[in-house]
Amino acid sequence: MKRPSRKIALLIGAAIVFASAASVVAAAEPTGAVIMQAVYDRPQGKDMSGMLTMTLVDAKGKERVRGIKQITGSFDTMDKKLMVFQSPADVRGTAFMNWSYAEQGKGDDQWIYLPALKRVKRISSEGRGDNFMGSDFTYDDLGDRQPAEDVHTLTGTETVDGEACWVVESVPKDPKDLYSKTITWISKEKTVGLKRDYYDKRGTLLKTLRISSIESISGVWVITKTEMRNEQKKTSTRMEFSEVKIDSGLVDGDFTERAMTKGL
Repeated sequence: MKRPSRKIALLIGAAIVFASAASVVAAAEPTGAVIMQAVYDRPQGKDMSGMLTMTLVDAKGKERVRGIKQITGSFDTMDKKLMVFQSPADVRGTAFMNWSYAEQGKGDDQWIYLPALKRVKRISSEGRGDNFMGSDFTYDDLGDRQPAEDVHTLTGTETVDGEACWVVESVPKDPKDLYSKTITWISKEKTVGLKRDYYDKRGTLLKTLRISSIESISGVWVITKTEMRNEQKKTSTRMEFSEVKIDSGLVDGDFTERAMTKGL
């Protein structure tokens, strides 16, 4: 069974919650590809639900807070995610859905529902680089990414928050990709990602994702606090995941366009 999104793992779908992988830890000199494949293959629950508090911080330090209900599920060769805004009133009912596929080379399908328009709109490939609801995450960040889409190189080891980490550089094979490369710091002890840098097409640091809290819930490592900072615009987005439930019995029918319009 294919796992849910690794972009920002289970927090918003993303991709750096990493559980321990014995084969990687045991390897004397693991390659970047081996490390990232182990990250991708980490077993986890069949479904997950919870509340996200998303705090948008502008360059002057002014904050805006959004409340979001999120559910994720794995169904055969597909992973599905649905996010519905609960507050404030001006965004309540707005919904985002992502379907990702195990089939190599098949891109994600994404939709957004805007209550004011009363219709579900598919997000085009050209729109994947747009910011998600004014945050520092793009729609592309919220999708899935298979290890085979990048060339991974283990560039060394460094310490992050007191933990020894592998440093893996990942360069997209597709020259049209949104980022020129990413660099991920992965805890050797936990095989948990603690930090990721994103570089723009000019090779300049664009964004940094930092993980500040990871909890073991029902035997699954879940990111509960994270921050994406745009190093060029000096803005940031904090995410806090709470009320987490794992394997609560979500079904395929919970992830449809109709479900987007009904809300959670």
